[in-house]
Amino acid sequence: MKSFAAGGLGGIILGVAMTAVAGSATAGTISIGHTIWVGYGPLYLARDLGYFKDEGVDVELQVVDDSALAMAAQAGGKLDGTAVTIDEILKYRSEANCFKAVAVLDESHGGDGMVATDKVNSIADLKGQTVAMNEGSTSQFWFSYLLKKEGLPLSDVTVANMTADDAAAAFIAGRVPVAVTWEPNLTMVKTKKVGKVLIDSSATPGVIVDVLQLSCSTIKDRPNDVKGVIKALYRAVDYMKANPEKADEIMAKGVGGYLENPKDFADAEKGVKFYDLAMTKEYLGTLDKPGPIADVIKLANEIWSDLGKMSGGAIDYSAIVDTSAL
Repeated sequence: MKSFAAGGLGGIILGVAMTAVAGSATAGTISIGHTIWVGYGPLYLARDLGYFKDEGVDVELQVVDDSALAMAAQAGGKLDGTAVTIDEILKYRSEANCFKAVAVLDESHGGDGMVATDKVNSIADLKGQTVAMNEGSTSQFWFSYLLKKEGLPLSDVTVANMTADDAAAAFIAGRVPVAVTWEPNLTMVKTKKVGKVLIDSSATPGVIVDVLQLSCSTIKDRPNDVKGVIKALYRAVDYMKANPEKADEIMAKGVGGYLENPKDFADAEKGVKFYDLAMTKEYLGTLDKPGPIADVIKLANEIWSDLGKMSGGAIDYSAIVDTSAL
């Protein structure tokens, strides 16, 4: 879910990605890149419980610091797929770089949010304020969505570009009056009693959603492997529901980073909603009857186009969603 920098799939990013991601996508293995985020835990659960192997597919999971780099590496053939938010796909999808969402992983349900001083009590109060956030990331997408709902243009605020963690630190230090960040920073603001959480993603269900997207060539050439990945993934989600504590131990160890402690992982889980197979089918829909994801795609087209983050024209549902393996 978390992207720490924005950028296109140009030569510089692609070049960096080639050195940032080891190896290459190989036959018999589906390689998936991702940033560190609690919502990607079920992928590790499926791997470490042997569910992928049960389906006859070898899945290689690789942490990449920035989703832009992961998607660039995928375009260069170093990865078969990426776990990423829907809005991120639109910035990098093109005829030359074809990849589509095949499964839904999780939805931010309080894990992302906006912190503000006591003088800011509504979205309308943001006019004229300086807001710290990571430009070009899902944070800016979500923030722009909130402004759009209130009929406010992004030009009504001054954006201070920094990572979500730095934005939270700047807010706590009193250097900015508003910041867009995520957990555990939201809890830290509450604990330190400096300002408040103005709004979090639980108020915008279905907007910040992580999916597993795969290269179109992988979807076309390896349909049975793709079906196996999806079957194993949702088997893991079912296991997680029945065995939450054991699942947290496995997922925390797999995802690692700031989530390597099972308690921290369990705390982070409170801010997401994991999708099972039924929820995924409902959210994605079909080509004949697209689900709620179609509204997010439309929204992302509008926001990223307005912000100049899309190099081509509008991208529709059929270009970035493939439900054949479901």
